[in-house]
Amino acid sequence: MDKEKIKAGVRLILEGIGEDPGREGLVETPDRVARMYEELAAGYAGSPAEHLSKTFPAPRGDMVMEKEIRFYSLCEHHMLPFYGTVAVAYIPNGEVAGLSKIARVVEVYARRLQLQERLTAQVADAFMEALKPQGVMVLVEAEHMCMTMRGIKKPGTKTVTSAARGVFQEDPALREHFFQMLKWRGGVN
Repeated sequence: MDKEKIKAGVRLILEGIGEDPGREGLVETPDRVARMYEELAAGYAGSPAEHLSKTFPAPRGDMVMEKEIRFYSLCEHHMLPFYGTVAVAYIPNGEVAGLSKIARVVEVYARRLQLQERLTAQVADAFMEALKPQGVMVLVEAEHMCMTMRGIKKPGTKTVTSAARGVFQEDPALREHFFQMLKWRGGVN
């Protein structure tokens, strides 16, 4: 990441909106923004395959689901945040990934300039490529600041996208089971 270019760009934006980049409260802003983008766009340096390379034997092919994975991303059209939750389910084909790795794959793709539709597909495809499961289903629900703080200005509006691969694409009953598991709020005794 070229932090100097980011800092120069931020100075230009400040000047463009009529601010003085040399003003006391703004002197360190270009550096702060450059460091922020280093964090918010860290996904370009990450590899989902790296997170899914360590697996464990799973003799049964029962559904594995991780839901309510919080994520934050930046819309590639306005560079404004969108954020929400992701659910990922897959039917193992003899191997499972560590549970934290599911969220790490989401994080790699979320920490890039993104479209929600692309994020959803990328997560599904990463699991299909790396784990070769029988199938995978991904559901993303997010609020986009480009819709809530500008433009149409409709706070609370959620966008929902899904991607089904393998047996989830072929079997409506399996998709229904996925959606039932999403709703389940039971506890562990």
